[in-house]
Amino acid sequence: MPGVNLRNLDLNLLLTLEALLHERNVTRAAERLGLSQPAVSAALGRLRRHFDDELLRRQGNRYELTPLGAQLGERTSLAVASLQRVFDAAPDFDPATAVREFTVLVSDYTAAVLGDHLVTAMAAQAPGVRLQLRQHTPDMVSSAADVLPGVDGLILPHGFLTGIGHDDLYEDRWVCVVARDNDSVGDALSMADVARLPWVVTYNRPTAFTPAAQQLRVIGVEPDVRVVVESFLAVPFLVGGTDRIALLQAGLAGRLAEAAGVRVLPCPWEVVPLREAFWWHASLRADPAHRWLRSVLVEAGALVGRVTGS
Repeated sequence: MPGVNLRNLDLNLLLTLEALLHERNVTRAAERLGLSQPAVSAALGRLRRHFDDELLRRQGNRYELTPLGAQLGERTSLAVASLQRVFDAAPDFDPATAVREFTVLVSDYTAAVLGDHLVTAMAAQAPGVRLQLRQHTPDMVSSAADVLPGVDGLILPHGFLTGIGHDDLYEDRWVCVVARDNDSVGDALSMADVARLPWVVTYNRPTAFTPAAQQLRVIGVEPDVRVVVESFLAVPFLVGGTDRIALLQAGLAGRLAEAAGVRVLPCPWEVVPLREAFWWHASLRADPAHRWLRSVLVEAGALVGRVTGS
């Protein structure tokens, strides 16, 4: 398809496309947009002609996205968010009177240890501001340059992104967790324990990994991986009551150890600390609202650092 001249494109169709792909239903999309069902049906017809694709295909009593529709889903949400950010821009930002929303991509670990400090600080300074914490995925991290223009930023440790603006937030330590009733492990882990025990690991991919696990491989120990999970919060519960072992951030392990029935032990090898940072698109550097957001994130990160000892 040749490049589209935006002058000939009704950008309202972008909002309709986003609603249709999200709702997967013409009636619900119309309700969301505050339009009539015939108007949205007509817009869907225009979108189908433009893309030469059905986008939504009826399967029995429901609609499913076509492969192209699924492909467009995340792109469309990011495009709508980018447009919203353009029209949210202002020469000044007064947090006390501002009414707007910030969207930050985080892991479940970050949401758990930083989220309460962040929302408390934001509520105190900006009661009209809404915060949306969306969980990022390995694919989002891999394509951060494409994702960041559509959100306010991404919280991620150092070691994954380069050449992108960032603010350091706090440091945490990696620790090992074992079941409380695992008698084969004493008061301290040995490298022999690390080599023989089965592992629960997170994000076990070439471009998505736990840095401490990579460090273990560098020194010649290949973990016996039995469970892979893309959630830090689930890790201790997959260890409790078993002979498995796992790595977890100290700030999270301390919160979950009792509930999960695990012990928290130091790693028996030299582990580089975890340095969490807020990564953002260069176009936001001078934006007053974003500068305020970054300052609040740094403030909240300092509170986490006091807890983790960084």
